[in-house]
Amino acid sequence: MPDTTSPLQPGGALPAHVERCLHDLVESAKSAFSDSLVSMVLFGSAAEGQMRATSDVNLIAILSRFDRAQVDRLRDPLRLAHAAAQVSVMFVLEAELPAAAEAFAVKFADIGRRRRVLFGADVFASLRPSREAQLNRLRQVLVNLTMRLRNRYALVSLREEQLALVIADAAAPLRAAAATLLELEGRTAPSPKAALVEVVRALGFEDDVLVSVSQARETRALPAGTAGQTLFRLLELAGEMRRRVEKLDRDDP
Repeated sequence: MPDTTSPLQPGGALPAHVERCLHDLVESAKSAFSDSLVSMVLFGSAAEGQMRATSDVNLIAILSRFDRAQVDRLRDPLRLAHAAAQVSVMFVLEAELPAAAEAFAVKFADIGRRRRVLFGADVFASLRPSREAQLNRLRQVLVNLTMRLRNRYALVSLREEQLALVIADAAAPLRAAAATLLELEGRTAPSPKAALVEVVRALGFEDDVLVSVSQARETRALPAGTAGQTLFRLLELAGEMRRRVEKLDRDDP
């Protein structure tokens, strides 16, 4: 298989220590898995050059087989990369890709939009979750987010700094859901963040809720007395997005 590696360039969008970690991890994966490694793909905010200091670095490794001895050779490099740059790797077998794309349609649609191939084949170029799977998964993502936000509010709302972290973590699923929702409606946005802005405005919410989410994501803190209100507005937003998904489902032939 030809190596279609897209090298990480010095001075690019990624911090230097992240570039080094990714380069070293990809080289370790190539050595550990040999011919079993089909592809290594960077996805999410790191792939689009929108990392924050608190961002995770997400990779997906596509393998032809998950061999224990090969995986064991990658353990130490993976632990080092995680400690140094919050690198997290999802391992998927090549044969599992169609089923995984249907089961996790919102995530895989997001990988399709925001990815950078670091090694091997671009397996996502032709991988598209079905419309039915995306509608079903959108409902699941939004309902799960709603239940999680309620749980975390009840548990940690006496500590606003902890509630700000909950709000920060809600940004990624909301943005991915918004981007998928727009695509299902036949529209696109230049980024998941822009998609969420468009959806929020279309639903009649003020932009200040997005300002609070961005602030929580960037600084892991919010002004005193605002975290609880922001979380409840996110609950309202998730509910309105879910109703929009249900309308799409009803309108489908």
